[in-house]
Amino acid sequence: MAIMAVISLLQHSITESPLQVLAAAALFVPVLYVVVNEFVRASARVSGLKGPRGLPLIGNLVQIRKNAAEQYRIWSRTYGPVYQIQLGNIPVVVVNSAAAAKVLFGQNAQALSSRPEFYTFHKIVSNTAGTTIGTSPYSESLKRRRKGAASALNRPSVESYVSHLDVESKSFVDELYKYGNGGETPVDPMPMIQRLSLSLSLTLNWGVRVASQEESLFAEITHVEEEISKFRSTTGNLQDYIPLLRLNPFSSNSKVAKEMRDRRDRYLTALNRDLDDRMEKGIHQPCIQANVILDREAKLSSEELVSISLTMLSGGLDTITTLVAWSIGLLSQRPDIQNKAVKAIRRMYGQDQPLCDPADDQKCVYVAALVRECLRYFTVLRLALPRTSIRDVTYEGTIIPKGTVFFLNSWACNMDPEVWSDPEVFRPERWLEQPDAPLFTYGMGYRMCAGSLLANRELYLVFMRTLNSFRIEPLSKADWHPVRDNSDPTSLVAIPQKYKVRFVPRDEKELIKALD
Repeated sequence: MAIMAVISLLQHSITESPLQVLAAAALFVPVLYVVVNEFVRASARVSGLKGPRGLPLIGNLVQIRKNAAEQYRIWSRTYGPVYQIQLGNIPVVVVNSAAAAKVLFGQNAQALSSRPEFYTFHKIVSNTAGTTIGTSPYSESLKRRRKGAASALNRPSVESYVSHLDVESKSFVDELYKYGNGGETPVDPMPMIQRLSLSLSLTLNWGVRVASQEESLFAEITHVEEEISKFRSTTGNLQDYIPLLRLNPFSSNSKVAKEMRDRRDRYLTALNRDLDDRMEKGIHQPCIQANVILDREAKLSSEELVSISLTMLSGGLDTITTLVAWSIGLLSQRPDIQNKAVKAIRRMYGQDQPLCDPADDQKCVYVAALVRECLRYFTVLRLALPRTSIRDVTYEGTIIPKGTVFFLNSWACNMDPEVWSDPEVFRPERWLEQPDAPLFTYGMGYRMCAGSLLANRELYLVFMRTLNSFRIEPLSKADWHPVRDNSDPTSLVAIPQKYKVRFVPRDEKELIKALD
């Protein structure tokens, strides 16, 4: 009876005072939504874990929009190395120390083997060509793709790529010399670094090079992949965490995501079609895609094959490119480190060997240490790609339920004062003193980067040849701080500010001879 009376009263009110009822509803419905949402948000928190309280609806999103990894590191001083935040309604466990990472991502590697799906990247950008291996949730398909990638990126395979590393790193040195007019003209090295990474990725995957920055494919792929990388950011896309924003028909994020997806589909189709034509004519060069297509035991679908190729493409352009850019900028300010590196190189190679030996597998220990220190100090992927647990995980007595999202704060782990007494100092010698110290730049556990062997080999050869061929001279004073000099604090990958330097040949006559 009471319900009927209420319904009757509402009908009467709507008939007699429709505007007042509409106004009341306009106030009541949002308030009710917020109240219900706060109940849901509070219920979603992991019982037993501390963490900063956020705002209604958005959680901690406002606090971590910029330089999220550094903010997480700061919070760890208050809440401990493992705590929780909330992005919208989603609780996230953030891991900020080497010891905690070893427990959660090392000892529980299988439990933390999946990835969360985000609206912008997974539902818009990736709904045609699919996802990379690194962004895919755990599945049987993922296991097949990881096996295929592991085969293409293991030590014997990387050894077989030395001729490609030789060609691309030599072209890189040649571009530095020519675009820089033998050290007379300051240059922005980023386009040269991008061409190096892109050409190597295309050579390994499709058997084609990008020989020049002037090629149309170079500009298109570098631009599109840079834009797509932004959609993988865990903090840059609010619609990933606030479902109401997805209803906005004028969303610029969704519009750009769809445009970049379509443009990427076009060049992927062109690359695949071109390889198919060359294979049909029997004139293709050995490459990952062709090898898998011809391998009857691989059992990979065309979508899975594209996933492997996207992984190689985005990985090189994201991490290798930005790491080399940061490193060159810093080295231009540190002639002392350049001199130490050249002194170490000259113990192995004479002045008449500026390009060194491409088959050298990191035998110059100082340059290998320099590479590791650049990887640690800049940690270009500050937050490793997020994980989702596929079963309950227990940490120090707290049960973290299945389906929880985890962030590995690689930046904080690489700056862990329990590992290093001077973590914020750039000092390559630390890796000679502690060669077995952990490095978190490539992630940790089951989903760590499968391309680390290739990346290390490429970086080593690029550093050897660049430092042995040139003195890198700055145009102005800069400190190259990893946080303050980050050009886009919301991006997944930490990108340095634009800059120019001079590449002055150490022995121009010998360099010209080596490049001929």
